[in-house]
Amino acid sequence: MTDVPPDAGAPAADPDTPRLRPHAVMKRVTILVNPLSGGVGPQAADEAEAILSLYDFEATVVTLEGAKIPEQIAEALEARPDVLFVLAGDGTARSVATRAGAGGPLIAPLPGGTMNMLPKALYGTGDWRLALRRALEEGEPQAVSGGVVEGEAFYCAAILGSPALWAPAREAMRTGRLKLAWMHGRRALKRAFTGRIRFRLDGAPPRRAEALVLISPLISRVMEAPVGLEAAAMNPSDAAQAFRLAARALFDDWRHDPNVTTRPARWITVSARSKIPAVIDGEPMLLGRDASVSFLPRAFMALAPRSPAAESDR
Repeated sequence: MTDVPPDAGAPAADPDTPRLRPHAVMKRVTILVNPLSGGVGPQAADEAEAILSLYDFEATVVTLEGAKIPEQIAEALEARPDVLFVLAGDGTARSVATRAGAGGPLIAPLPGGTMNMLPKALYGTGDWRLALRRALEEGEPQAVSGGVVEGEAFYCAAILGSPALWAPAREAMRTGRLKLAWMHGRRALKRAFTGRIRFRLDGAPPRRAEALVLISPLISRVMEAPVGLEAAAMNPSDAAQAFRLAARALFDDWRHDPNVTTRPARWITVSARSKIPAVIDGEPMLLGRDASVSFLPRAFMALAPRSPAAESDR
């Protein structure tokens, strides 16, 4: 009697079907798309659906709609897909990751915002289509650590202090929006150096600086394990140095700059005489006069390549 292979009656695999990463279960996939985000566009939902249709899984595409967004995010998380992709602004991506937490589904934040710090750190590109394919074909579950400042989570970096005001100007300049860059630059000049911040790292004696940059292990070049945030005190002497340091702080190797000192920390407190300007994963915001920051060793689980791709659209 001839042995029959167990899959003899099954249809042959389509050779044109892209191969999924074998280290992640992907039977049900959901993607949240906000067509109104700056880096997305009105055709993105259709494009995403076309790309996902090439793969062998059940895919659901959800178009986010203004006031319904929180409800739609909650419904997507409650459905417990194997992977939840997010093609939206930086704030929406952070919100989904925060709500998912370490026990939620795999999260894949695609570059659909302005600065796209988290997607670029995970996928090495500002092209959401390429990031989507990389996640599907090269991604595997990865624990992402980060921090939380006054209830706002971040997974790449937070800049606290007056040089944070230069980050929006730098990003507007990078994308060619010169008028917006000028507006942000004028605002930064008016606010710059009106007061230093006072900070403590893990209960150590207080120190003063113009700004404090807190960098997650995801993008830190000096931390090999998620043992804390890389805390960098910045002390530029003038506005030109502030702009240079703010422009380089998140991606370039500026740690040898004499105006910067760094060390790891898990618990940070910051205070100032007035409200503290900040940039949290690319999102400008204004904190109170006192703020606390804590390290999250396992904030959420991402679907991403083990080694981020070398390509960068900085």
